[in-house]
Amino acid sequence: MPERIVPPRRKGRRHRGAPKKGGEGLQDPARSGAPGPDATPDLAPGLAPDRVPRARRGKRLWRWLKRLLVGLLFLLGALAGLVWYAYETTAIPAPNPSTLQQSNVYYWSDGSVMATHGSVNRVNITLDQVSVPVQRDFLAAENADFYHDSGVDPTGIVRSLVNMVQGHQLQSGSTITQQFVKNSYLSQRPTIGRKLQELLIAVKIGDVYTKPQIFTGYLNTSYFGRDAYGLDAAARAYYGVGTSELTVSQGAFLAATVNEPSLYQNVDSDARARVKAVARWHYVLDRMVKDGWMTAAERARYPDSAFPTPRPWIRAALTGQTGYLYQLATDYAQQHAGLTDQQLAHGGYHIYTTFDRTLTEQLAAAVTKEMASAADPKDRKNLALQAGAASIDPTTGRILAVYGGPGWDKGAYNDIADSAGLQAGSTFQPVVLAAALTHGAVRKPGTAPSAVSPDSVFNGNNDIEIYGPNGFPLRKPGRNAGPLLEQNDRYVSWGELSLRSAMQHSVITPYVQLGEDVGYPAVKSTAEALGALSGSLASDSADFYAGSSTISPIRLASMYGTFADQGLHISPYSVTRITYNGLPLSGLTAPAPVRAVTPAVSGLVTGLLEDAASKDGTGRRTASLQRSKAGKTGTDDLYHPDWFVGYTGGLATAVTMFTTDTIHPGLSPVGTNVGSDFPTEAWTAFTARALQGKPDLPLVGSAVATPEPTSPRP
Repeated sequence: MPERIVPPRRKGRRHRGAPKKGGEGLQDPARSGAPGPDATPDLAPGLAPDRVPRARRGKRLWRWLKRLLVGLLFLLGALAGLVWYAYETTAIPAPNPSTLQQSNVYYWSDGSVMATHGSVNRVNITLDQVSVPVQRDFLAAENADFYHDSGVDPTGIVRSLVNMVQGHQLQSGSTITQQFVKNSYLSQRPTIGRKLQELLIAVKIGDVYTKPQIFTGYLNTSYFGRDAYGLDAAARAYYGVGTSELTVSQGAFLAATVNEPSLYQNVDSDARARVKAVARWHYVLDRMVKDGWMTAAERARYPDSAFPTPRPWIRAALTGQTGYLYQLATDYAQQHAGLTDQQLAHGGYHIYTTFDRTLTEQLAAAVTKEMASAADPKDRKNLALQAGAASIDPTTGRILAVYGGPGWDKGAYNDIADSAGLQAGSTFQPVVLAAALTHGAVRKPGTAPSAVSPDSVFNGNNDIEIYGPNGFPLRKPGRNAGPLLEQNDRYVSWGELSLRSAMQHSVITPYVQLGEDVGYPAVKSTAEALGALSGSLASDSADFYAGSSTISPIRLASMYGTFADQGLHISPYSVTRITYNGLPLSGLTAPAPVRAVTPAVSGLVTGLLEDAASKDGTGRRTASLQRSKAGKTGTDDLYHPDWFVGYTGGLATAVTMFTTDTIHPGLSPVGTNVGSDFPTEAWTAFTARALQGKPDLPLVGSAVATPEPTSPRP
C-alpha cells in the first residue's frame, strides 16, 4: 500500500473548531456542533452583528486623524516659526524717494494759490489741517476700525490672495495702514510677495508710528488722479481749494477716488465715470451714517443733485502769465534765500509772492487788446507783434503784475517783461536830465560844471554834430570815418528849444548833447541809482544818451517809480516770504529805500514828464485818464521797440511793443508814425482799471527853482 502524503500544517492562529494538535483529523462541522464557514460567531449579549466592522474602521480613522492632527500641528508650528522669523528679520525700509518729493507752492499776494510746480504734484499736510468730517470720509470709505485694529485685515488679505491664485486681479483688501505701507515703502506691483511684505511691515509699523501719523502719511501719499499725490494736491486739482476748505461732501468724493483714480479723474467729462462716482460717493456717505458719524437727517441733504462735481481738469499748470510769474519768483528765491536747484527739485517750499492776481489779469487784457488793434492784416510784419509790460508799487518796490508774452503754453518761454534785450530809446531822457540836475553840465570846454534847468536851450535839429567834452565834434567809429551826425525820431528838425520842450516832444538831439556835457560816469551812476542794472547799460558813446541801453520793462518801471517816490529807490522784488515745514527762511527782508536823487531833482523830472503825458506831448493818448500822471513815450529809430513808461501816485508801469523784421536784424517799432500810441493806450487802459475807485494821489513836483549841482561829477 503506498505511503500517504500529509500536507504540512499552516502556521498561524488556530481557528475555532479546528482539530487540536494530536487530534484525529478533520471533523464535520455539522456533526461536531462547530460553526460552519457561514456561521455567526458568538457575540456579547445585545451587540449587533454589523457593528464590528464599523468599530474597527472607527479605530483606524481615529489613528489616521491623530496622525493628521500631529502633522497639522507640526506644520502650523513650522509656519508660525517661519512667520516669527520673517517678522523678526523684516526691517522697515527707507521710504521710497518719490514719496518724499513734493511740489513747491506759489501764492498770489492775497494768499491764494497761484501755481504748484515740481516733479511730483504733492504738498504734505498735517492732520490738524483736515477737518474731522473729512477725516471720517476716508475712514468710512476705507477702514472704519482703523484706530482700533492691528494694522491688518486678515479676511481681506485671504480674499486678495485667493483672487490672485485663481488668476484674477489682485484686490487691495487693505487697511489704511497697509495702504500707507504700500505707498511709502513698497512698489505698486500686485504680487503675492509684495502683499506678504506689506502685511509684515503693516504689523510692525505700529511700533514706529502712532495711528495719527500713519493716517497723515496715508493722506499724503495716496494717489487721487489728475496727477495729484496727497489730499492737498487733490483738493486743488478737483476743487481749487486747500485741504482745510474741503466740505464733507467733497471729502466723500475724494475718498472715493482712491478706489479708481484713473476713472474718477474724468468725472467732469465722462458720463460712465460720473455714474460710478456718484454711486461710490453715496456709499461713503451711507457708511458715515452706519458708523455713527452722520445722522440720517444730515445724510438726506445729499441726493444725487447735490453731488459735488469737480471743476474741469486743467492739465497745464503754468499757463498764461503764470509761467513768467513762477520764473520771476523762483529766480528771486534762489538769489535771496540761497535755494539751489536741487532743493527746489525736492520740493516742499511755500513761496509767497507780491503778484496781484487782478492786476495781472487787467494788464494782460489791456496789452492784448492793443496788440489786436496794432496788428494790421495788410502788414505781415505786424502780425508778428510782441509785447511786454510790468507794473510795480513805487512806494514799496513790489512787482504787482507783468505781461511777459502769450504764455509758456503757447511756446513763448522768453519773459519780455524781464528781458534785457530791449533798447530803452527816448524813455532814457529823464535819466540824463536827472544826472544833469544832480551833477551839472560842462557847457563850455575847460570850465567847471554849471547848473542846468528844464529851460536850458539846446539845438534840436536833425542830423547835427555832437560835441565832446573837449569841444570837438564826435566822429563815427572807424579810421577815416566822418563826423557823427545825430538824428531825431522821424528826422524832424525842431530848431533851438528847451529841455522841457525836447522832453515833451521826444526830441533826441538835445539830450544826446546834454549827456555828453554831463559825462558818461555821471549819467551811468545816476541810472544805476535810479534802478538800472549795471550790466544792462551801454558803453560810452553818443548812442548811450539816446537810449541804447537794454533795460527791461520791470527795471524801467522801477526807475520811473523812483521819481514817483520823490527820489527814493526801492529795488523791485517779487517774494515776500518762503516757508519750509512751516518755518520761514531767512534772507527775504523787504528792500529798504535808498536815496537816488533829491526830492527837488525828482520833482523837476516829474514836472517835465507831466508835460510829456499831456495833450500837447507825445503821451497825449493818456488824456482819457482823468488823474495825476506823468510819463514818457519811447522811440529811437526804425529798428527799435516802442514804449510808454509812466506813473501815478500809486502805480508805475512800463509797456513795450515791437515786431521782428525779416530784412533788418533786431526789433522794429509797431508803426512809423504812431507806434508808441499803442503801448500808451495799453498803459492808459490798464492804469484806469487798476486805480478805479481809488483816490487821485497828486504827484509831488518841485516847489523850488533849478537846484544847484549837489554832487561832484564822478
